[in-house]
Amino acid sequence: MAETALHPDAIAALVEARHGDPFALLGPHETAGGRVLRTLLPGAAAVSAVTRQGLSPLAQIHPAGLFEGPLPEGESYRLRVERDGIVEEIDDPYAFGPLLGELDLHLLGEGAHQDIGRCLGAHPMVVQGVRGVRFALWAPNARRVSVVGDFNNWDGRRHPMRLRHGPGVWELFVPGIGPGAIYKFELLDPNGSLLPLKADPFAWQSEPPPATGSIVMDTARLTPPAPLRRGDAPAAAQPISVYEVHAGSWMRGEGNSPLSWEELGDRLIPYLQGMGFTHVEFLPIMAHPFGGSWGYQPLGQYAPHAPFGPPEHFARLVERCHEAGIGVILDWVPAHFPTDSHGLARFDGTALYEHADPREGFHQDWNTLIYNLGRREVRNFLIGSALHWLENYGVDALRVDAVASMLYRDYSRKHDEWVPNIHGGRENLESISFLQELSRIIEERCPGKLLIAEESTAFPGVTRRADEGGLGFDFKWNMGWMHDTLHYMEREPIHRQYHHGGIAFGLVYAFSERFMLPLSHDEVVHGKGSLIGKMPGDEWQKFANLRAYLGFMWTHPGKKLLFMGGEIAQRREWNHDSSVDWHLLDQPAHAGMQRMLRDLNRLYRETPALHQRDADPDGFRWVVLDDSTNSVYAFLRYGEAGTQPALVICNFTPVLRQGYRIGVPLAGAWREVFNSDAAIYGGANNGNGGMARSVAVESHGFDAALDLQLPGLSTLVLVPAEG
Repeated sequence: MAETALHPDAIAALVEARHGDPFALLGPHETAGGRVLRTLLPGAAAVSAVTRQGLSPLAQIHPAGLFEGPLPEGESYRLRVERDGIVEEIDDPYAFGPLLGELDLHLLGEGAHQDIGRCLGAHPMVVQGVRGVRFALWAPNARRVSVVGDFNNWDGRRHPMRLRHGPGVWELFVPGIGPGAIYKFELLDPNGSLLPLKADPFAWQSEPPPATGSIVMDTARLTPPAPLRRGDAPAAAQPISVYEVHAGSWMRGEGNSPLSWEELGDRLIPYLQGMGFTHVEFLPIMAHPFGGSWGYQPLGQYAPHAPFGPPEHFARLVERCHEAGIGVILDWVPAHFPTDSHGLARFDGTALYEHADPREGFHQDWNTLIYNLGRREVRNFLIGSALHWLENYGVDALRVDAVASMLYRDYSRKHDEWVPNIHGGRENLESISFLQELSRIIEERCPGKLLIAEESTAFPGVTRRADEGGLGFDFKWNMGWMHDTLHYMEREPIHRQYHHGGIAFGLVYAFSERFMLPLSHDEVVHGKGSLIGKMPGDEWQKFANLRAYLGFMWTHPGKKLLFMGGEIAQRREWNHDSSVDWHLLDQPAHAGMQRMLRDLNRLYRETPALHQRDADPDGFRWVVLDDSTNSVYAFLRYGEAGTQPALVICNFTPVLRQGYRIGVPLAGAWREVFNSDAAIYGGANNGNGGMARSVAVESHGFDAALDLQLPGLSTLVLVPAEG
């Protein structure tokens, strides 16, 4: 081997992939003897520098493929490499200087880089006229980091990265590669031990499981869709009816395979339009290693789940939804992440993304790790992800999963299994601060986009603005309403009189937050059965109960959410490996349920009283609340000034009630605009023939009243007739 001035220890560290500063040795360097070029190319038989002056052969100074030789002053160069009898010319990664600017480094160090998804990760670019990919990774405690992939035979010696010491970010421009390249990162932990290969936390595209590699994406192909136009009214005053979908099992394709994003758009969007839903909400579509988690254990917070197609196809699905007037909501999971070795767990050999103490950093319920939201870089990672979906994909809202687990340090823990906050309390101050920061940034950067909380406790101010001391969400799932009303409906009608408050209690706090009423996937899994399966009675009563319940839900204050299959009264529990049981629509009772949901959505959208004042107590008034004997409820909904009220009556027993008197605020004729017992829905067709006229009798505090026929197990809606 040729002689060199390099110290043997430095050479050994370099060829053994232990050197933490490869740019100190590789690439062009000025020495006392002139300009010298070094390159490490394992397996190369010969290497020369190609300049305008010709070839400058490099001498091999180590059998592992380390070459060194003189380089003419001021000359740019390429490398001519002979390997296995093949000669090729390549650009040298170590000829390029740092690419991340000082402002980027400062913002990364402060945890305040709101375009972090375009800063870290893999991004194709042209540098000094050379096409390639800039890789950047936050791993402050790693001893050495290399990018490895199909372009370098997964050899960690080939592309060790440069450490930018301030924020602890490693970067490298790899020339000659581009979109489609598969890669991971190879890291040495602080003790110099080799870690399992890590996927890129900031990758915009990933391989389909069980493969775990990241994919360089041509981000120029991703064009954010035009925003959804819904008028000037605030979201709280708009009709929002959400169809919750698991993309992999709404409908299956040939061989029971999941539909692609394109196929889903072809079939789901017309269905949403036909059913009248205003929004579709997808269970998490971020890259996740295990399909059985339904996406709730994501590892790729910036990449759509690969089995459904490339990222630009998901962007096109969002665009097609917007063209159809349908908003898109994504479930988003900042509460925890799985422990897979290729993921975020002990990413650089330390608890980087998670808490080191398992009392803070491990979810016992889900066997997952908990983000350390007290660390500004971790907050930056997650907020960057939220902005990524809202801005780059144009989605209209994020529904934040498991907020309750984030708010309390003792969530689902015994008394000795949690760590109090700095004041000795149970509130997770870091998570609270994170959620407030998230809401402020979204409000500033993405006006009109919504933030929705799945939150099941009585934590105050979830939907109050962060600047006013709240968490800053636009809506909160009303889990209490869901539990109370489902428990009520599960009871035999003869016993409901003893649990009359089960339906009414939600109105005690209905205006303390801006609520969404959820009948979500969580209510039809894990042995809970289906919605129709929860209903008591014989076959006819089951369907009547569910029709009455959904009618009550669609007229109750709060936005609506229904999981797929509920609209057709699917009989079996949801299974993520099989489609909704669409064949049930061949049966009149199931087709009637679907038709009723379609009509309810239309009624909800077209009746201002049913949506304009969802968050305003003046938009609701009880008319009949105390008739527990008959299990009858009646209430009025009011819209803005100049709109007509809507009267809702629910009879939750299978008894037809004749001449039931209910006071109304306006004398004259009232139209029966909805009857869950209509024959077209599968009911007995009892009711009021589409119209009722008031009598001049004082009742329920009003000077006029309606004498109505109340079908058994039904919900009716009446509005004043025009004129």
